[in-house]
Amino acid sequence: MTEIRTPRLLLRRWHDDDLAPMADINADPRVMHWVDDGRVRDLEQTARDIERWEEEWDDEGYGLFAVELLASGELAGFTGLFVPEFLPEAAADAAIAWRLGAQFWGQGYASEAAQATLEFALQDRGIDRVVAIHRAGDDASENVVRKLGMHLERETEHPVYGHPLFVHAIDLTEFQA
Repeated sequence: MTEIRTPRLLLRRWHDDDLAPMADINADPRVMHWVDDGRVRDLEQTARDIERWEEEWDDEGYGLFAVELLASGELAGFTGLFVPEFLPEAAADAAIAWRLGAQFWGQGYASEAAQATLEFALQDRGIDRVVAIHRAGDDASENVVRKLGMHLERETEHPVYGHPLFVHAIDLTEFQA
């Protein structure tokens, strides 16, 4: 089983008891504001999401990790890699993503988890290039992207929802662990 430990976090595959806390995170409008069209997700949608994330692990050799706080065992959300099929110009890349419950914001968890995920991608999985995609105005995500050392590659728009997106990238030659 693939696991990554950071000083404060455990990044791991999904367990059955992660469904309810992840559904709570997905049901928070503050969390979902910058995701797709901003709609919250219910328990059934979250279950389908987790199932899809686990399938991506099987298909790609990477996926979205459940992020657990080492100190308390709480599920904080997710971070990891996915194939951004929704955005044709980035669909050949591995994209890094994160989503944490609002109570975990502002504590550096997203940056810590994303850094560990980037190292996993470039050093463990042999991926040569990783992108990050976020909506214009999502300053918190842009801050994480900057901490990862990623550079702005292009501006585009979401093919379904039409809102502006930024695509950042980093490759193995630019990465400093």
